Amino acid sequence: MTEDTTNLVLEHLRAMRASLARIEGRLDTLAAETLALRRHQVSTDTLVNFDDDDIASIKVRLDRIERRLELAGPAE
Repeated sequence: MTEDTTNLVLEHLRAMRASLARIEGRLDTLAAETLALRRHQVSTDTLVNFDDDDIASIKVRLDRIERRLELAGPAE
């Protein structure tokens, strides 16, 4: 009976080891996907900042043009 118990324990341990290996693989995949998402977010934020800068400079130029054409009052 002791040998049967030992074999049963070993079977459970092997099953647990296999399950842990699958979980580790999934965690590695999730970590890689998370890193890719973070990098994508950083690049998106950079593009948004460039767009904001472009819009701000266009607004300054438009205000200047409107003042020159007397379409708007003096800047406040």
